[in-house]
Amino acid sequence: MSQTKFRIRKVAVLGAGVMGAQIAAHLANAKVPTVLFDLPAKEGPKNGIVQKALDALKKQKPAPLAHKAALGYITAANYDDDLAQLADCDLVIEAVAERLDIKESLYGKVAPHLGQDTIFATNTSGLSIETLAAKFPAELKHRFCGVHFFNPPRYMHLVELIPTADTEPRYLDNLERFLVSTLGKGVVRAKDTPNFVGNRIGVFSMLATIYNAEKFGLRFDVVDDLTGKRLGRPGSATFRTADVVGLDTFAHVAKTMETQLPDDAWHAHFSLPQWLHTLIENGALGAKTKAGIFKKEGKRIMMFDPAAGDYVPSNQKADPAVTEILKEADWGKKLAALRASEHPQAQFLWAIFRDCFHYIAVQADSIANTARDIDFAIRWGFGWDLGPLETWQAAGVQQVAAWIEEDIAEGKTMSKAPLPAWLKGVDTFHNDEGSLHFASGRYEPRSTLDVYQRQYVPAKLLGESDKVLGETVFETDVIRAFTLDNRVLVVENRNKMRAISKDVLDGLNRALDIAEERFDALVLWAPDAPFSVGADLKSMMPEFATGNFAAIEKIVKLFQDTAMRLRYSQIPTVAAVQGFAFGGGCEFVMHSNKVVAALESYIGLVEVGVGLIPAGGGTKDFALRAARASQGDLLAALKERYMNLAMAKVATSALEAKETGHLSEDAVVVFNAYELLYVALNEARAMADAGFRPEVPQTFKVAGRPGAASIKGQLVNMKEGGFISEYDFFLGSQIAWVMTGGDVDEGTLVDEQWILDLERKVFVELLQQEKTLERIENMLSTGKPLRN
Repeated sequence: MSQTKFRIRKVAVLGAGVMGAQIAAHLANAKVPTVLFDLPAKEGPKNGIVQKALDALKKQKPAPLAHKAALGYITAANYDDDLAQLADCDLVIEAVAERLDIKESLYGKVAPHLGQDTIFATNTSGLSIETLAAKFPAELKHRFCGVHFFNPPRYMHLVELIPTADTEPRYLDNLERFLVSTLGKGVVRAKDTPNFVGNRIGVFSMLATIYNAEKFGLRFDVVDDLTGKRLGRPGSATFRTADVVGLDTFAHVAKTMETQLPDDAWHAHFSLPQWLHTLIENGALGAKTKAGIFKKEGKRIMMFDPAAGDYVPSNQKADPAVTEILKEADWGKKLAALRASEHPQAQFLWAIFRDCFHYIAVQADSIANTARDIDFAIRWGFGWDLGPLETWQAAGVQQVAAWIEEDIAEGKTMSKAPLPAWLKGVDTFHNDEGSLHFASGRYEPRSTLDVYQRQYVPAKLLGESDKVLGETVFETDVIRAFTLDNRVLVVENRNKMRAISKDVLDGLNRALDIAEERFDALVLWAPDAPFSVGADLKSMMPEFATGNFAAIEKIVKLFQDTAMRLRYSQIPTVAAVQGFAFGGGCEFVMHSNKVVAALESYIGLVEVGVGLIPAGGGTKDFALRAARASQGDLLAALKERYMNLAMAKVATSALEAKETGHLSEDAVVVFNAYELLYVALNEARAMADAGFRPEVPQTFKVAGRPGAASIKGQLVNMKEGGFISEYDFFLGSQIAWVMTGGDVDEGTLVDEQWILDLERKVFVELLQQEKTLERIENMLSTGKPLRN
């Protein structure tokens, strides 16, 4: 008899505070019907507290809601009237205040209403899961566990899953499947210790940075310049990260360590410095209060100076002598150079690495099961490119251990605790056998849970061998075409930022030739973000310099022909999108027969930013889509899509891209980017199996000269209102001229090639404009658009 498949059809979230509301928002993003509970309001409608939280979701940045319709999946509820709704919920996530008495009181209230197989998960960042489970009815403990979403839940990949001694494995497995595939998360199974894995180590790293910054006399702005992108960590680095998280939240997590870990050998360093307490007492809590360790005064960034007790200009950077050391690619040489240097900034950097390594080594066995859990928790929860143990391994496990022991002996470390015995003889934390299991000393393979079979290229750890996916069909400097099943040809653009050059276009056409001859379908795929930043303008610079516009026009024609070929090929084409799909990358997405997009895909035709118009079929396709959607009022449908081009509108999620028209309604949205290729291949095979045949090239009506004049009138108002520059007005007029069909009457029937020819003509003419060249040069040198 086959086992019943467990489905989480409906979820309840208890607590409409910031975290509860945002968890509910992300469930709604995934189209999971969600009941959001809170206390009945004392005045006004009884669901007023929840309603206020839902209203706040619309205004928050970064946006918790991935599309406008998401709120429709959330139902407001209160504990007085609506507890009966819990019986229909397969998962209940409790996210009320971090107080044992409040949680215990709530458990007694809701437990009698839970369904027969409902999973109950408490979202807590620091309270003991076993202690909380003890407050839950004994007969339901097998369905109780801890879950810890990182903030903000939509964007942070990490979710920690914490079992109790009584949690039945099947409930944990079912919850993990849901978190990974439906919500798109990276799950780490954590031990029931204070702050679990991510915050225990991540916050210790921040505490060690604060301690060593004071020890070596370094300013906060210098520390942030040293500990951000230069170390492969977020640009917010250390002190700005504390501001973003909220100084009160950071203090709460540190306080949990201070109160619950009295025997920790680093306990003396868990109390925060007085200056930080003073900021919190003064209400300077960071980004949410517009002032914290840093604040903005006009255009100036100010920084709190503990010595002065006031804000001073934030204007200092790391010493070039130290940043030069950080450019060394070899971690062993880099750490050796930092350790050997007498420069305070170099000594500081060695100290924060050493103290973090030291802490992890001593506490690892009590904090986590494996080295994998630690590295993924820090990568996914704190945004580091490499986890701490990956960095240690890259520098040489035993070499670094010897350095730490020397520093312990010389009294340089934050604690005198000796390195643990398990570290002796360990040369790798991760290898092809698996990751080091601290208790057993063996290397534990990855989870065999079925949901991970959907991840053809899972997150890789340093120490694991590079694996070539599939069987290579052909390979050039910029393109690899391969197959996993001898049915679908997968094409990967390997150019920098996956920009589209002539060589990429030639490779893609070769792949289409081969796919039509030997395969059932073709998938355009990028194993990680971005999908493509658009046309490779840098590769066209020689033609710009020599004024060889005939050659440029030829490349643009090839671009257009390739886009059209993606749409009208004899085999189905599928674009598997994640990250940026800008300009020409967006045009390839729009011309593919089917799109499978990761939720966090940012899609737009942004050519105006470099003084151009979309000329790979994007302008044409928006005109075509407007005509299809017009329902008798072509100009109204056209204006809506026109503004997306003229203002270089970027959809900030795949779901929003359906609303902006960059993706069609039948696009498939995948929440876990690691499952993108799996879903794209299934879509491609299904289309082939269904007997795919391409459409015939389209004809459609255009708005003609009257439509262009109407749009131009709107542009005049925007220019006079100061919303766009003179050159933006000129570019907007050019887009309007192309989208409305050029010098033709309203209602004229044209084909796609007619608009493509107009696109190409305008594109090449714009390349001869001085202001366009200024925009291109600025983008290539700074990576930012110029509005000249």
